[in-house]
Amino acid sequence: MKFLVCNAFSINMLVREGQDLAFVPVNVAAVRNLLRHEVWESAVGHADTAAVFSDVIGVEIPVARVSVALRRHETSLIVGQYRGPRLPEGATTLPEGAVIEWWQVYHPA
Repeated sequence: MKFLVCNAFSINMLVREGQDLAFVPVNVAAVRNLLRHEVWESAVGHADTAAVFSDVIGVEIPVARVSVALRRHETSLIVGQYRGPRLPEGATTLPEGAVIEWWQVYHPA
């Protein structure tokens, strides 16, 4: 299974091979462990978001502007959902009052 680190989920990521999806909240320690021990790629398309994710996780998240296709039994997404005020230009850390909520999104077996 390949993991893709993303900063959003879009219906455009779905391949019409099944409609059931699981959205499972995960904590930052689980994300850090997964990225240190599993095969993964970045699908984070904005430098500021990648920098903030890297700071929060403690693992370098490269910028990669790619199209994502969530394929059953092949791909699982790790989505960092930013909640807070708009990130200031050039941000590398979370602003006051902001959080990243981590989710794993996949087709259940």
